[in-house]
Amino acid sequence: MDRMLYVAMSGASQNMLAQSINANNLANISTTGFRADLAAARSMPLYGGSGHPTRVYSMTEKPGIDFSQGAMSTTGRDMDIAISGEGFIAVQTPDGREAYTRAGDLKTDNAGVLQTGAGYVVIGDNGPITIPDAAKVDIGKDGTISISQIGDGNGGSTVVDRIKLVKPDTKQLKRNEYGLFELKNGQPVDRDEDVSVVSGTIETSNVNAASALVNMIELARQFELQVKMLKTAENNDSAASQILKLA
Repeated sequence: MDRMLYVAMSGASQNMLAQSINANNLANISTTGFRADLAAARSMPLYGGSGHPTRVYSMTEKPGIDFSQGAMSTTGRDMDIAISGEGFIAVQTPDGREAYTRAGDLKTDNAGVLQTGAGYVVIGDNGPITIPDAAKVDIGKDGTISISQIGDGNGGSTVVDRIKLVKPDTKQLKRNEYGLFELKNGQPVDRDEDVSVVSGTIETSNVNAASALVNMIELARQFELQVKMLKTAENNDSAASQILKLA
């Protein structure tokens, strides 16, 4: 009887874990440049004292991240950029580490420091990028930032800095505690001259809403099935106890 309970209990707990991963993906369906987490379940043997497997339990894993490209949305805003193809924008985490993102909804704070929409400082050739007051900001395909100075009637532009664009091996990336990506060894990535951006455009989340909702329903039904197994085990135990009383 305990084997049935164990299998059902482990299945229910792992369904809850998978549901939390799916729920996080759904919650970020409107997050610029978000990459969905993948989830997979597999059976794992549990070995008893004899060294032989006595039962099997389920285990939910996050085998990786879906790095497929999201849809491109044209905004027409000068400081919105989207990576064309593979690559990432280098940013700085609150604790000073270098990390990477696909979110190109850029802005400046009161001091002129360039940030993503989530507030992470964008890194350039000389560290964090600062943009002075300007009438117009242009971001080139290679990430070069040019500004037209306020009061300049000649239409000239000045290069301020260049956004660091990188293309690390996605198999070596992990999501950190800030929701950004970094190498598993924690080392920074060199600039990649082949990475380019499209100005006036942002990349949306790559979460497929329909698939995520269907997955949520499937996981809920699987959880209900595991709970029914637990109830069945309880009923069987009660019935067995009644039979033993009669004996």
